[in-house]
Amino acid sequence: MGDYLVVKRSVEIPRRELSWRFSRSSGPGGQSVNTADSRVELSWDAANSRALPPPLKDRVLHRLADRLVDGVLTVTASEHRSQLQNRRSAEAKLAALIERAVAPPPPRRKPTRPSRSAVQARLDAKRRRSEVKRRRRSITD
Repeated sequence: MGDYLVVKRSVEIPRRELSWRFSRSSGPGGQSVNTADSRVELSWDAANSRALPPPLKDRVLHRLADRLVDGVLTVTASEHRSQLQNRRSAEAKLAALIERAVAPPPPRRKPTRPSRSAVQARLDAKRRRSEVKRRRRSITD
């Protein structure tokens, strides 16, 4: 497993910054459902982390603001019956969230205008449709 949770090549979270909680999972489990603590909560204190440089940390705190509670990001996993699989799933979820949060912003959209021929085609289509509807009207209108 290593000493770091690798989010991407340039971003690694030290495992000592992660905290785990385990509890009983709802759902499938058979006889061991009431005894196995297979549900996993993985928390990472993003606000106090030293793993990210300040610009990336600011980006993460801004983009994940609605998911943070006092600067702590928490993900849960309970899809599997095995605690180990849920631990791996929680790590993958956390890494995916952080990876999306540290990604650079998309390039700004360059404003464009429709071409003259596109405008003309739209107006012609409107005229044709208007003519079709005008012809459908009864003569008494």
